[in-house]
Amino acid sequence: MRSHSRLADLAGRQYGVVSYRQLRELGFSKGHVYRANEASRLRRVHRGVYAVGHSELSPYGRCRAALLAFNDNAVLSHRTAGWLWGLSRQCPAEVDLLVPGKGRRKGIRIHRVIALSDRDCGTIKRLAVTSLPRTLIDIAATEPERELNRAVDKARRRGLLDLDAIDQLLGRRLRMPGTDQLKQALTLYRKPVSDRARSELLFLDALEAEGVSLPVLNLWVEKWEIDAYWEAERFAVEVDGWETHGSRQAFEDDRLRLEEMKLAGIDCIRISARRIEKEPQQVAKRIRALLSQKRTTS
Repeated sequence: MRSHSRLADLAGRQYGVVSYRQLRELGFSKGHVYRANEASRLRRVHRGVYAVGHSELSPYGRCRAALLAFNDNAVLSHRTAGWLWGLSRQCPAEVDLLVPGKGRRKGIRIHRVIALSDRDCGTIKRLAVTSLPRTLIDIAATEPERELNRAVDKARRRGLLDLDAIDQLLGRRLRMPGTDQLKQALTLYRKPVSDRARSELLFLDALEAEGVSLPVLNLWVEKWEIDAYWEAERFAVEVDGWETHGSRQAFEDDRLRLEEMKLAGIDCIRISARRIEKEPQQVAKRIRALLSQKRTTS
């Protein structure tokens, strides 16, 4: 009975899973493990890894089972690490592991590595995981540019984007896959306005490339706080994110705001953050044309 109590405690700490090695250390014989598996008291997840008394594992349980499958000689990485760091909403169906040496398991996406440095590893929710800088460079090496940009921006929004730590990793891993992609993705965040939302940074970058004079951001003009404002031309741009219109009242208030600004002599256009993400150069070209029109007619 004592062994069963210790097993319950261990499984509770490990999100409902245990390894064969741990079972033997708790005093269970090979035959006992076999019979428990046959009776579904232990359910095989991977070779040498069992769920205790149930078959449906939480995402954390799937991650712990993957680590146990390699005797904790691996770390969660790539998309799975991104999920643990809060950079994506869902844990991927296949758990990502950085694994030194050989091995293969169904349901685990294995990424080979010669060795793992302690500087590139950490712990989240009692699970071994790659550090945030290492996670970002792994995502850069394996995921599309759009997914990398989302991960970098989410890290910034969560206060996790430590450029010094990332630069240290990049300095140690000059030839590592993903290096160039990550450097490019971080370019926007190295500007003095690095506290701005990603859409605003892309907006400024596109304007600069198009040769447009840069506006003042988040400036109070009379009674309005304007996202981007060219004072000489009395021209404004408002950037709409996903969260802009949370209700019908907010939608109506925005229309009234545009009318009042027009009456005050301020020309304002609205641009979606999604459009800035997809076609920043076209946005910049049109703003340049609008500013030119304003100067011609004034």
